[in-house]
Amino acid sequence: MKTRKLGPLEVSELGFGCMNLATNYGPAVPIDDAIQVIRAAHSDGVTFFDTAEVYGPYMSETIVGGALEPFRNEVKIATKFGFDFTDKGGLNRRPDHIKRMVDGCLKRLRTDRIDLFYQHRVDPNVPIEDVAGAVKELIESGKVLHFGLSEASPNTIRKAHAVQAVAALQTEYSLMNRDPEENGLLDTCEELGIGFVPWGPIGMGYLTQ
Repeated sequence: MKTRKLGPLEVSELGFGCMNLATNYGPAVPIDDAIQVIRAAHSDGVTFFDTAEVYGPYMSETIVGGALEPFRNEVKIATKFGFDFTDKGGLNRRPDHIKRMVDGCLKRLRTDRIDLFYQHRVDPNVPIEDVAGAVKELIESGKVLHFGLSEASPNTIRKAHAVQAVAALQTEYSLMNRDPEENGLLDTCEELGIGFVPWGPIGMGYLTQ
C-alpha cells in the first residue's frame, strides 16, 4: 500500500470510511462483521480509518475503537466534531463544546489521542478562528494531533489555517462531482500544503454499478 501526506500526517493511499457501519445509509452492519471488515482492511495495508461522533450517533466510533485497539499504534484515526446531541440539536462548534466532547470521542475510540480531528461542517454562528483556537488547545494538550476541515470554503480554510495549521480538507469529489476543480478548493490546498481527502469518491456506490 502506498502512502500519502495530509500535511505532516502520513496515511495509506486508500482510507476506510466507517460511516455506513453504523446506520447512516441503510441498516447498521452487525458489529462482529464490522470489526472483521475493518481488521481485514488493516491486514491489506490500510492505515487510515475515518469516523465521526454523528455516525450512529457514537456507534461508528465505538466499533472503530474496538476493532483497532489491538494495533492502535499501526493506524491513524480521523473523527469529526460539531453536532449537538442535546434536545437543542443542530450544529455546535462552540469552543467549550468541542473541549468537552473530545473526551467522549477518546473513550469510544479507546485511545489517548485523535490523529486527525475534523470540523464536520461549518457553523455560521461560530467564527472559524474560535474553532481553530479550540483545536489548537487540544493539540497542545496532546488529545489531538492534527486539525482538519470538512466541506469548508477556501476563505474559511485560510482563516482557520492562520490560527492552527490545517492538515486535511475533506469534501465530496468524484467523477460525478468535480466541484473542487472549479471552486478553488484544490488550488487552496495545494498552495497551503493541505492534504485533500475526497469523500464519496465512487459516488456513494453509484459508480460501481
